[in-house]
Amino acid sequence: MTTSTFRLQHWRVSPVWLGLLAVLLLFMAFLPSQGWSSLTFTLSSFWSIAPFLLLSLVFAAWVKASRLDKQLGRVFAGHTALVIVSAAAFGALSPFCSCGVIPIIAALLTAGVPLAGIMAFWLASPLMSPEIFLLSTAELGLGFALARVITALGIGLLAGVVVVWLQSKGYLAKPQKQDQKPSCGCSSPLSKASVNMWFWHDPAQRRIFWETVRDTGLLLSKWLLVAFFLESLLLRYVPADLVASWLGEGIWALPLATLVGVPAYLNGYAAIPLIARLVDLGMAPGAGLAFLTAGAATSIPAAMAVYPLVKRNVFACYVGLALVGSWLAGLLYGVFV
Repeated sequence: MTTSTFRLQHWRVSPVWLGLLAVLLLFMAFLPSQGWSSLTFTLSSFWSIAPFLLLSLVFAAWVKASRLDKQLGRVFAGHTALVIVSAAAFGALSPFCSCGVIPIIAALLTAGVPLAGIMAFWLASPLMSPEIFLLSTAELGLGFALARVITALGIGLLAGVVVVWLQSKGYLAKPQKQDQKPSCGCSSPLSKASVNMWFWHDPAQRRIFWETVRDTGLLLSKWLLVAFFLESLLLRYVPADLVASWLGEGIWALPLATLVGVPAYLNGYAAIPLIARLVDLGMAPGAGLAFLTAGAATSIPAAMAVYPLVKRNVFACYVGLALVGSWLAGLLYGVFV
């Protein structure tokens, strides 16, 4: 690869940035008052959440640069019950996003890790990360953020137990499709790379740290700016009584939020400010939790990437557990909180 080609790929502008700029310019041209209002709201909201964003970036970069993320395989060794608990806990606390989980799942399947542990991690990991926790705390409060942590743990444990029960009945045998190998170029998460917590003296690891800060920062900033821009439009064009009537305290609010969360889910980071605004407009908090959980657990891009790796019954089990777990989480949160 030539230097010019590398620079071209490195500085390639994401379609999300171009789309956001195009929409903003359209508003400036045809509805200038709303355009300036949305721009001001978006920038001020982003500035208010910047400290949480910076903290999450530093932590995620430290985990990757120190090679701590390469020790995942050791968590899944042991008795089945221990595997399930460890996988759910690690998934709920790990910094992996829904797309970052894909090569890990592929590696675990190839390594022959029990499906119960894989499913526990598969469902728990996209629901929570240090970045999600900090952003949820900033936008929705500490109580809601803790509820998301408990939800991630609970759904992971539920998934592991259900898979063990189904396998005892003769289902979900040999979950991996034949001749499927991890398609990414990432190194295996099961590698025995040594952890180096104090990596700053190593130029290669220091470069990984700064590259992670840059890449993750661009990713989070992109989706947060989109979310805040959409939030400004919600404030202007979505009547509060409409939100309250559809996703308020009615009997259909919770199942509707769970089902709508799958196709309507934008991004783990973009969804948080949107749900915060919808809750302010009258959305039941339990419905908001169900929406976030169902959307994150069944993220369409990640689900499509994993689908070729596992058999259909395993994939159907994953989707069903995500929806049922999300509904239960929203129900319990509404009852107790």
